[in-house]
Amino acid sequence: MKKTARAHTNIALIKYWGKKDPKLRLPLMSSLSMTLDKFYTDTSIEAAEENSFYLNNEKQTSNASKRVFSYLEMLKKKYDITDNFTVSSINHVPTAAGLASSSSAFAALASAFCAYYNINVDKKELSRLARMGSGSASRSIYGGFAIWQKGDDNSSFAYSLDEKPKMDLHLLAIELNKNQKSISSTKGMELAQTSSFFETWIQKNDSELNEMIQAIKDEDFTKLGSLAELNASEMHAVNLSAQPPFTYFEPDTIKAIKLVENMRTQGIECYYTIDAGPNVKVLCQLRNVKDIKQRFESSFNNVTIIDASFGPGVSYLD
Repeated sequence: MKKTARAHTNIALIKYWGKKDPKLRLPLMSSLSMTLDKFYTDTSIEAAEENSFYLNNEKQTSNASKRVFSYLEMLKKKYDITDNFTVSSINHVPTAAGLASSSSAFAALASAFCAYYNINVDKKELSRLARMGSGSASRSIYGGFAIWQKGDDNSSFAYSLDEKPKMDLHLLAIELNKNQKSISSTKGMELAQTSSFFETWIQKNDSELNEMIQAIKDEDFTKLGSLAELNASEMHAVNLSAQPPFTYFEPDTIKAIKLVENMRTQGIECYYTIDAGPNVKVLCQLRNVKDIKQRFESSFNNVTIIDASFGPGVSYLD
């Protein structure tokens, strides 16, 4: 017998970029995300004689499996379970390239574990459990728009703002670079806090979050896009001003940013957001999807563009 859960990845429009408590994965700021329909992870779990982890049908080394089984050890201790496991994940998200693959991965793993042992938890508790694997995974329990609130171990969980939005919002994932990022998100968050501008950014968190919530309620695409772009730029500005400074940007990242800005001046409304990686995500409305894709395809060689919209929360496949 095994249990399989599917969780979709999410992209933060108001970013999480800094831990108050690394062990408990408590954030320094609240965040707001959009769950995406095109990117997801299917994870199955079953008891076994020894631990093994398969990613995309390939058995992983013990070192590559360490984070998975460290997380499962925490769950086993919490629920007084002694089994070993075979964990199998099919990841429909480019791993470690700035598309938040860990959000869907740990949301699916937490959900599969609870389903396997018939652990009856509500979404709030499931979100809290997923957070212990990856902070952004707390938001992937939900579809549509979700908010992960800062707080202590008990109060830091995600909740749904709107699981089935009617807003005309598309996200074009522009895959410019398929390589793994050179600086992990964990290391990047540590370094970012050395920036003299980090505290200033933190102080803006509540007001930017509230503005984004209002933009969503008003279905105001212009406000949502401009605020998401600003928040992403602030995140990468603290990276550039860290000690030592660092960036996830590649030359093509800058080229993509300029292309988005140029399209806006030409009446094609769109905005960029960028997480911990070189790849750019473009926020737009349905009427502009075709034009934006054509502009990127004519500007970049062999670029992969995936048109995503709102995805659902966690589901169970068996």
